Amino acid sequence: MAEVAAGSRPVLPAPSRGAPAPEQRAHDEQHGTRNRVARSILDHGPSTAAELAVRLELTSAAVRRHLDTLVADGVVEAREKRVYGARTRGRPAKVFALTDCGRDAFDQAYDKLAQDALRWIAQSAGGGEMGEAAVAAFARARMAAQAEGYREALEAAAPEDRAEVLARALTADGYAATARSAPVGEQLCQHHCPVAHVAEQFPQLCEAETEVFSRLLGTHVQRLATIAHGDGVCTTFIPKKTTTASTSTAGRNPA
Repeated sequence: MAEVAAGSRPVLPAPSRGAPAPEQRAHDEQHGTRNRVARSILDHGPSTAAELAVRLELTSAAVRRHLDTLVADGVVEAREKRVYGARTRGRPAKVFALTDCGRDAFDQAYDKLAQDALRWIAQSAGGGEMGEAAVAAFARARMAAQAEGYREALEAAAPEDRAEVLARALTADGYAATARSAPVGEQLCQHHCPVAHVAEQFPQLCEAETEVFSRLLGTHVQRLATIAHGDGVCTTFIPKKTTTASTSTAGRNPA
């Protein structure tokens, strides 16, 4: 697997074509495997070396060699694993997450064009609060159109399955999403965001997305983390008990 995915740029620089055939094949194989490691982190979020080894069916030693190279190239970085609830004894596990540089290798969004367009919308509306409101209106309209493609599948699903159905729909749109159980609810995790760099400047995109999740799922949801604000994963909490859908703009991390 010489590339990360169809239509995506390789994470690492292309290998030299001047090497002898056996050395070139070995180089290509290493290059492809490193891209598989990086892609797995993109799809599943920050991961330990052991988790990557199991997922990719590689030895732990091989995964660590590739991680060392990816860290040296600035594609991934090591972090302390976040622990929810009571911390157990011993040192926290080390996880590896994509850096902005690593995430850029997968991005197909035209960040500069999108930023310029949203900035133009804000300025054309008069700037200030009026400009922010115009960007928010655009973000809501964009997400409403995107949500129409999800609505039918979610309405046909049982309430307890809707988070998983939404995760699959988001994954099909490039968000590499998963749903998992959490205390008193579920967590919807988006391991990739095609517009993360734009959302850094225009949080209205995250806020509109949160509002749409709330309407689609028929319950108040809470955004716990976003890639746009430096977290490894966009995480949305979905409580078990259904309440009135909220239109809270919870696109930022709680203080």
